[in-house]
Amino acid sequence: MKLKFLLFFIFLIFNSIIISFSQTGDSTNRYLIAFYNTENLFDPRDDSLKNDEAFTPEGFNHWTFKKMRRKVSNIAKVLLAMGKGEPPDIIGLAEIENRFVLEQLCYHSPLKKFRYKIVHYDSPDMRGIEVALLYRSERIKIVYSEPIPVVFPFETSSKNRDILYVVATFPQGDSLHLFVNHWTSRYGGYASTILKRNHYAALVREYVTTLLKKNPRCNILITGDFNDYPTDESVSKILGAVDFSNKEGDLYNLMFPFFKQQNMGTHKREDFWGCLDQIIVSKALLEEDNRVLIVGREAHIFKADFMMVPDEKYGGEKVFRTYLGPKYIGGYADHLPVYLFIRTIKR
Repeated sequence: MKLKFLLFFIFLIFNSIIISFSQTGDSTNRYLIAFYNTENLFDPRDDSLKNDEAFTPEGFNHWTFKKMRRKVSNIAKVLLAMGKGEPPDIIGLAEIENRFVLEQLCYHSPLKKFRYKIVHYDSPDMRGIEVALLYRSERIKIVYSEPIPVVFPFETSSKNRDILYVVATFPQGDSLHLFVNHWTSRYGGYASTILKRNHYAALVREYVTTLLKKNPRCNILITGDFNDYPTDESVSKILGAVDFSNKEGDLYNLMFPFFKQQNMGTHKREDFWGCLDQIIVSKALLEEDNRVLIVGREAHIFKADFMMVPDEKYGGEKVFRTYLGPKYIGGYADHLPVYLFIRTIKR
């Protein structure tokens, strides 16, 4: 008898959650999902376990709480502008140092009224730059998360950034599997670093293969700063993310339309714009009979006028960064964010 009552009580709680989740109105069936490499969002306090001395008040960049708060405010401004006053429901972030800076962004900036919650794990990266995910808890539920550790078999002593794996659920019950990435940079040259990015790609591919084996129509979204372009081996061959025009794939890279255009991208190196920041999705998210659908089957690059400055050296414009060399100029980041809209449909 006690067991039956307990089960009934659990059922009532679960049912009340479902009802309250379903009574959010028509406006909740459209969701904005974004990724933003914030470029060195550091806590000014020195962490003795990380090489973060440059971003302290006494360090090379003379990084202070005042500068950190301005950068936090700038990031919030970008995210609010992206959604025209309604910031993303899910935000993947790269180059954040720790939970403290995430709390500053969520609870001590113009984003505070949107009730964001944080998914973050400390990683062994020696610079202390990590990935995280923020979500609006009134609109999205997170049912599972884990960091995927990255150990290179050819360099086992290296300390690397984790991949963040998160499972989100929408009010009607469908799930979305998200991977937030920040793969090894090209610092030191492409040839000397490609094996590391290939290893990141293989790890994500392993998870994706497992998910699709269990459910061929699994909703998967992979995003991040890959430090490779859509046609590079790591992304196109090992991860297997292809152009949507290729009907044979199981992962589609939504950045191909930008990659094919000149002067379009998320990051500018000298005079070249490229798409290092990408959104890759499983086939199910592009199929019209799916209950979770990417609006327009497309992703976007967010580039507001206030985020850009003239590029006096190479022409055109460039992203308004926090530093210009060693000089603090108080801008945003060296990358542009990417985003898309998802619509959930009750059938």
